[in-house]
Amino acid sequence: MIESNIDSLVNHNICSLHSTKNVNIESIELKNAKRAVCIMSGGIDSALCAYIAKNQGFEIIALHFDYAQRTQTKERECFYALCDDLKPISRVLLNVDFIAHIGGSSLTNSELTIRKNFTDIRESKEIPNTYVPFRNGIFLSIASALAEKEQCEAIFIGVVQEDSSGYPDCTHAFIDKMQAAVNEGRGYSNTRIFAPLLHKNKCEIIELALEHGVPISSTWSCYESQDLACGLCDSCILRLDGFKMAGKSDPILYRIFT
Repeated sequence: MIESNIDSLVNHNICSLHSTKNVNIESIELKNAKRAVCIMSGGIDSALCAYIAKNQGFEIIALHFDYAQRTQTKERECFYALCDDLKPISRVLLNVDFIAHIGGSSLTNSELTIRKNFTDIRESKEIPNTYVPFRNGIFLSIASALAEKEQCEAIFIGVVQEDSSGYPDCTHAFIDKMQAAVNEGRGYSNTRIFAPLLHKNKCEIIELALEHGVPISSTWSCYESQDLACGLCDSCILRLDGFKMAGKSDPILYRIFT
C-alpha cells in the first residue's frame, strides 16, 4: 500500500513536469535508479522527501547546508537525528554562510523582523523577508555537483508550491528550469530533480510523513527559535495548520502553548 502511494505521489508531481528541449522528465524510470542526493534541512518536507526516496529503493546521500540561519544549530541537530533513523550511505554537511554575507533575508539578518501572526499566508502576493534570495537555486547547484561526483541518478528537494509563503524558488516552473540547466552543464548522464511535494498541502504532507514513518519529533520548522518553536511565524503557522487539518498533534513544543 505504501509503495503504490509513493509511486502515485512521484508520478503525479514529477512526471507531470513540463518536458524541456534538453530533458524529458516524463521518461523517468525509477527502477533503474540507484543513488539520490537528498537535500535535508531538518524540516518535515525535506525529511519526507528523503523517506520517499528511501522507499523507492534509492541509496541516500544526505546533504545539509549551514548558511548562518537563525536556527542553524537546531536544524543541524535535526538533520543528524533524521540521518540516525534514515541511515543514508553518507552524510554531507556543507558551510555555505556566504548566503548570509549576501544578505537580504530575515533568516540570516537578525536586524530584520520576522513577520508574525500573518493570516493571509496562502493568499498574499507579497514575498516575505524570510525569503532567502535564490537559496534553492544555490542548494540545487551544489547538490548537482555532488550528484555528478557520486554518480547519482536523482536529487530530492522538499519544495512546496501549493501551501507556502510564495517563495519564487519553490515553484513548478523553477524546478523545471533548474532541471534543464543542471543537465545542460553536466559532464555525463543526466540526473533528475524530484520535488514530490510541489502540489501537496500541509495536511497531505503531515499524513504522508506519518504514513512513511518520518520521526516528526526530530524535525524543526520555526524560523526564529531553537528551544521552543515560536508558533507565530509563517512556517510554524503552516505546520500547525497541517497537523490541525490532519487531526493529529504535533510532538514538538511551542512557546505559545507553554
